[in-house]
Amino acid sequence: MSEIVITTLAERPEYLERMYEFADAWPAFMHNDPIGNAFMGQVPVHFPDQCVVATENGELVAHGRSIPFVFPDENRTELPSGGWDRVLHWGFHDLRNDRTPNVSSALEILIRPSHLGRGLSHDMLAAMRKAVKALGHSALYAPVRPNGKTDVHQPMTEYIEARRADGLPQDPWLRVHVRAGGKIVQVAPRSMVIAGTLDEWREWTGLPFDTTGDVVVPKALVPVHVDVAHNHAVYVEPNVWVRHDL
Repeated sequence: MSEIVITTLAERPEYLERMYEFADAWPAFMHNDPIGNAFMGQVPVHFPDQCVVATENGELVAHGRSIPFVFPDENRTELPSGGWDRVLHWGFHDLRNDRTPNVSSALEILIRPSHLGRGLSHDMLAAMRKAVKALGHSALYAPVRPNGKTDVHQPMTEYIEARRADGLPQDPWLRVHVRAGGKIVQVAPRSMVIAGTLDEWREWTGLPFDTTGDVVVPKALVPVHVDVAHNHAVYVEPNVWVRHDL
């Protein structure tokens, strides 16, 4: 088996344009978060020294993005309930205002489907921790998307308590973080908010969206709230804040 090489994007900027090669690993509806669409493409441009890429024989097989921010301060006394969306706001607010960040947040670790099951998630997280620590940051936070959650009606606060016999979290991604030394802090109940017309949701999911109420969408962590009379549906995704002390 050939060697997988992991570095920061700053060390290999030629991979910047290739970071969307397997973005379809996310469910289609996830590409319609307005905050993510506004900011995520700018993360590797502005912060390549804390974005990581993995290659095998020159092929991009995994990538990860993180963003620096200031925390805590007088206006940020707690991790935000707005999770992923909010920390993107914070990071670019701090960049615009020339503030000196002291921590970072992971935003994404995405692995090419052909390379799942090879322990790459652990290696990518370790590389991201190393990159952030090299910048002098005291912690790497992560609004983790626990995609092992299959019961959309189970509250996230309950799901994160599920443990295996060895005491590690039942959820695979939370387990990766805990094994790496991360500590589960709290749920971010509105980490990502995706709203659309019923036609948009039909296009994203292939489902009819013709009844008011909760709709279960494949790969969603909670139900999508549908209002036929007002022609919209809203998905409010909870994530889980994890802290890695560096």
